[in-house]
Amino acid sequence: MNDRNPLFIILLGIICFFFVLAFLVEPPLDVLYGYYNILTHPGRLISDFSSIGGIGAVLLNVSLMGFLGLLVIQLAGVSLSGPTFAAIMTIIGFSFFGKTPVNTAPIVFGVYIAAKLAGKSFKNYLIIALFGTAFGPITSYVANISGLHPLVAILLGLLLGMIVGVFLPSLAIAMLRLHEGYNLYNVGFSCGFLGLFFASLFTAVGMDLSIQVEWNTTFSLILTAIIPIVSLLLIIAGISVDGIKKSVTGLMAIQKLSGRLPADFTDLVSPGAALLNAGLLGLAGSIYVISIGAVFNGPVIGALFTIIGFGTFGKHLKNVWPVVSGILAATLISGKSPTAPGPLLALLFGTTLAPIAGEFGIVPGIIAGFLHLVLVERTAVWHGGLVLYNNGFSGGLVATFIFAVSEWIKANIKKR
Repeated sequence: MNDRNPLFIILLGIICFFFVLAFLVEPPLDVLYGYYNILTHPGRLISDFSSIGGIGAVLLNVSLMGFLGLLVIQLAGVSLSGPTFAAIMTIIGFSFFGKTPVNTAPIVFGVYIAAKLAGKSFKNYLIIALFGTAFGPITSYVANISGLHPLVAILLGLLLGMIVGVFLPSLAIAMLRLHEGYNLYNVGFSCGFLGLFFASLFTAVGMDLSIQVEWNTTFSLILTAIIPIVSLLLIIAGISVDGIKKSVTGLMAIQKLSGRLPADFTDLVSPGAALLNAGLLGLAGSIYVISIGAVFNGPVIGALFTIIGFGTFGKHLKNVWPVVSGILAATLISGKSPTAPGPLLALLFGTTLAPIAGEFGIVPGIIAGFLHLVLVERTAVWHGGLVLYNNGFSGGLVATFIFAVSEWIKANIKKR
């Protein structure tokens, strides 16, 4: 059972804290009104819920999404591990900008239908279902189509969400073969691929998929404190679970792993070391955001929560920094501002390519990061912002390219 799993206890504690905090920072009626604005928003990239609904409303959304994620895991009969911890943390993160219970539930149900059609247990597709919530905006976007009766638009959006969920398992399995586990956001890659088809269909019938950025630039002490506090709690929890010596020794062992999928640090090393690693990544990300003078808003917090989550499932300080260096180099060379939405999110989310640095070394990691920034600012237009894991889509393309080239070099040039 999950109720004695330290990962479950930590996640439940974080989620409950957000729920209580939501009604402490703002009056209940303001929170509920703001939450209505969030639920009725299309939620496409980039939609910062902290400005659309307010801080109280976004915290309510985060807590409800977290509860639902844990509930799905419980109903599937699966214990919390590196992958499921990463999935819940990612869901929590993207609930700050794009995911709601309404637009993601149909996708999870669609994956459940796919499992039944394949004659498999839902637990076999659980990770795909959780990460597949990246396609949530397609539900809310269609539900907000003007010119249709509101009820018809809502039903059409829910139906489309379920259809997406049915398609995802087959695509996720196929996409993994392309990059061979060197892109940690594999389901994001799958969603981006499927998003190309839906965006093309929508555009063909005259629907507007132009990218619009809603980006909160107002400083908030509450939003600024969230990631550092969560990171410190994870560090303390990791040390408490394993003890100082074992957790630090385990942390060093994690740094030696490539991070290539599947890389469950809680299983390969220990839960305590994985939590310590996750907390340190969160602090490192926070320090970077503060050092460049960026604001902690919905998307930035979402990116940092995702980094923290994958601190138990593929990312560590040693395999992350080369990719970050490559993205930062591409940002400066191209004359872009590190605090601009695109470069900042690319640097944080681009750590999906960490396994390339972990497996092939520093130089390939830097190259991967450089290519990622060049590509990621194009890919959002391809799927019209219908997919929240845009960096997962771009990361999959970069990882596939680098893997293919490296394999060709091994098979031909090195052999000669």
